[in-house]
Amino acid sequence: MNDENKLELLKMSWELHSQVETAYLNNLAKQGDSEWLEKQRLLLADMALHLLQTAMESGDIKLDRLRDNLYAILTISDQFLPTANLKIATEKIYK
Repeated sequence: MNDENKLELLKMSWELHSQVETAYLNNLAKQGDSEWLEKQRLLLADMALHLLQTAMESGDIKLDRLRDNLYAILTISDQFLPTANLKIATEKIYK
């Protein structure tokens, strides 16, 4: 993928990020509410977009941002995949 394509993808990702983040912030659900998992899905989508942005930036991948992105995705995903033991993976990311 050339730099022009990457820039276009990054631009689109920021537009999507804005929409997803707005939807997340407008969802007032708290843990235990029936809408909580929907709010967490939005947060997961937000973090996935951040991962996309980290992966598509020009130059060397910023490992600190990659670690942060993966940590967030695994932490949020843990509630959707409780038997996958994702907490164990999160403990290893910063080692």
